Amino acid sequence: MTLKRPLLWLISIVLALLTMSSHAGTFFNRQSTSGTAPQSQFLTIDGVKIHYFVQGSGEPVVLIHAWLSSAESIWVRPGTMAQLAKHNRVIALDLAGYGESDKPDKASAYGNAWIEQVYQLMNHLNIRKAHIVGYSMGSMVALKFIVAHPDRTLSGLLGGMGYLEEGSDNQKKWAERSKPQWSGVAQLALTPAQVKSVNVPVEMVIGSRDPTMKSYVEPLLQVRTDWPVVEIPGKGHISAVGSQQLKDDIASWLAQHEPRAVVTGRFQKNGAEAKP
Repeated sequence: MTLKRPLLWLISIVLALLTMSSHAGTFFNRQSTSGTAPQSQFLTIDGVKIHYFVQGSGEPVVLIHAWLSSAESIWVRPGTMAQLAKHNRVIALDLAGYGESDKPDKASAYGNAWIEQVYQLMNHLNIRKAHIVGYSMGSMVALKFIVAHPDRTLSGLLGGMGYLEEGSDNQKKWAERSKPQWSGVAQLALTPAQVKSVNVPVEMVIGSRDPTMKSYVEPLLQVRTDWPVVEIPGKGHISAVGSQQLKDDIASWLAQHEPRAVVTGRFQKNGAEAKP
């Protein structure tokens, strides 16, 4: 008996889902392999409620999610946060407009405001310096944060992304997006001079089949030939997110760039140390 094509297609989808769930059980829930689940919390910044997760202890790591996603879908469910939390204090936030954070209509809540949200969250958690890790759009936020606040950065890792160049066609396309939390990405553009000013260690990790290699990573490599690129074989922009190599590469990068001590303290909005 010959199975019809639609039935064969359905069987293949079911088998694929079963395979994925068997190899990535944490993808479908918030359970942690480190023994404790990530804590879900909120902080209001400039009138916008920002959601974030905190898990683990050790040197701080801030994880910034991709476009059309959230901290939970990019970092918690695939198990990345749990793996990093074995050795680090990991913070993963939902930028305004995404996940469980507020989604105001005003454009001022997005773009450059995302940098302020990361900055204020670090202040709120008494984090003097952190490793800044992003994926896709989150890497644009990460790099602009590093440019703006090198004194608050231990190192940077850009996943699935290079940089958005000021004045480029890519920036113009983002500016034309219909929703403010989408068009706000255009504000994350940087000039080559700004990128050259970065003096903290930065690495890029990207799937070998990721189309952003040509449109975003290669332009960045023309500006920063000293920044290493790690390729994840056979993975595209989406499939790299849940890959074990991405988790391992991030963990390895953090281990390589551990400072001897992390200074923490209470900080005011302008970054100055506040009195107890």
